[in-house]
Amino acid sequence: MVLEDDADLRRSIGRFLRADGFVVDAVGSIADADERLRIHRYDALLLDRSVPGGDGLDLLAGWRADGLTTPALLVTASDTVADRVDGLTRGADDYLVKPFAMSELVARCHALCRRSQAAAGGTAPAVLRLADLEVDVARHEVRRGGRELTLTAKELALLRVLLVRAGTVVSRTELIERCWDEHAEPMSNVVDVKIRQLRRKLGEPELIHTVRGAGYLAESRVGAVQRR
Repeated sequence: MVLEDDADLRRSIGRFLRADGFVVDAVGSIADADERLRIHRYDALLLDRSVPGGDGLDLLAGWRADGLTTPALLVTASDTVADRVDGLTRGADDYLVKPFAMSELVARCHALCRRSQAAAGGTAPAVLRLADLEVDVARHEVRRGGRELTLTAKELALLRVLLVRAGTVVSRTELIERCWDEHAEPMSNVVDVKIRQLRRKLGEPELIHTVRGAGYLAESRVGAVQRR
């Protein structure tokens, strides 16, 4: 989740993060951020300090007092040592001063998400493999049989979720939640369309199978007939 009151900067941050495979909910006020957190679970929080409704750090401190452990990055123009110490002492995990390079912000968000996964005991390997398919998560590189494939950010996000859960059925609803933002329509065919595109790029033999009425399964063998 991104809390930033500057609409242009909020859109820019969201655009860069989505282009790198993140699913982003971007809000502009304390009230909206608090509401989103009560509805959704996030891997990382990116919070500005001075926003409509109060201070992003005060909001974070309150969440911490309630037991929230989600890693948080403060993004703010307040750049004194006292400001940074205050932020880190009251619950922030990282601190980035404006103006900043978007590449650095994206890298810091990746680091926060790795920390979140580690805390949950679910750290994914640096390279995901299934049969002759390899996905280098950090480098965003995909190879099948040694041949490099070009995937969109959304295709890569879907493939990453399916490979982490290889051998387990992943529902369309979960794929929506993990790979799209809150404006996606779970009942639409957006997942099916992207899965078809991903299958075409991965080639044969198929590694992503449809489980009727349930979702999708990443598996190196075709499996039983009812999975088709």
